[in-house]
Amino acid sequence: MREVFVTEVPEDAQLIDCREPDEFAEVHAQQAKNIPMSEFTSRVDELDQERDIYVICKAGGRSARVIEYLNARNIEAINVAGGTDAWLAAGLPTA
Repeated sequence: MREVFVTEVPEDAQLIDCREPDEFAEVHAQQAKNIPMSEFTSRVDELDQERDIYVICKAGGRSARVIEYLNARNIEAINVAGGTDAWLAAGLPTA
């Protein structure tokens, strides 16, 4: 599985936050779009497969499982190591 540190996520990245809506509403990476893991199978068509897909969660576990799901469907994705916790610790922009 391909993985990057939070500081390696491009500013204009397609960043998918797979946490649940209440977690996302509390704090999230500024450019992130919320597609909860619990809804991923029914919303996978919302991904732009022509662009790199970065997946983030709280610490990296759920995003890794989402990426396994995507990879099994021949969709490449990149895990954001450390998740939102690392994003916050790095002082990156949030909403």
